[in-house]
Amino acid sequence: MRTATIALGGNALLRKEDSGTAEEQFDRMRKTCEKLADMISDGFDLVLTHGNGPQVGNILLQNEIASHTVPPLPLDICGAESQGQIGYMFQQTLKNQLNKKGVDRNVVSFITQVIVDSDDPAFEKPSKFIGPYYSEEEVEKIKKEKDWTIKKTSEGKYRRVVPSPRPKHIVEDEVIRELIYSEKSRNVVIAAGGGGVPVVEEGDSLKGIEGVIDKDRATAVLAADIDETFLIMLTDIEKVYLNYGEEDEESIDVMTVKEAKKYLEEGQFPPGSMGPKIEASIHFLESSGEKVLITTPESLLPASEEGPGTYIFPE
Repeated sequence: MRTATIALGGNALLRKEDSGTAEEQFDRMRKTCEKLADMISDGFDLVLTHGNGPQVGNILLQNEIASHTVPPLPLDICGAESQGQIGYMFQQTLKNQLNKKGVDRNVVSFITQVIVDSDDPAFEKPSKFIGPYYSEEEVEKIKKEKDWTIKKTSEGKYRRVVPSPRPKHIVEDEVIRELIYSEKSRNVVIAAGGGGVPVVEEGDSLKGIEGVIDKDRATAVLAADIDETFLIMLTDIEKVYLNYGEEDEESIDVMTVKEAKKYLEEGQFPPGSMGPKIEASIHFLESSGEKVLITTPESLLPASEEGPGTYIFPE
């Protein structure tokens, strides 16, 4: 049995230029699932995670529009709602693609909770932009009505920012491990959507908390928690680059954790783009991982056999 944990970005379903209809999202998902089905057909059993940025943003906007008639829901419930929404589309579309190939697999998605530390410094310094954009006039009204932190974006507009705590542990890791390594049936598992629902421990109880966990960091923790050895992160560029976007940019085929840390310290991987993926890769490889691959959905199958993409190894 060959297994891998794969993280997909939110743009696998919805991109900035899209209007956000269900039909558009299903079409985007179909193209991604065609590539995943190829890999499963080639003999892999997969644990899949996904982003939820565009979708949870729309849920928050719907919350605001209907807030005068329907009570708005807290962010942890909105995150869970997006997991259910995307999970349904994901598991149906992937199952359809597998059926077309004559591949017999169960595909299951479920709401995943992720434990974070209630004392995480991120709760004192919200940094993750979510939801719609606001004008300066709207910001003043929001500050009076809601206990939100609003910051100016790089585009000069205003958005809500929320904490992005570091994930510590996947609550449902034992269930995922049992499903993916089952000797009785072959399963594809979709979990930790959008980084999972952040929860804190209060004695023997769990409680949801307002925040958004970085999807790549949550995926790395998930992979380590289930003793996975191969982590794949899909993005919109085939390889990782040094001096990205500059005249002297240079693609990386292979690097070690030591090299990744060095490049990260040099500022080669910005926090808003490749940085979280590299940090997640380092965490995974320093836990139990053996290799990380960063590539595009289009290059997934050949890259999984050490084709095009960037590989990161412990040493």
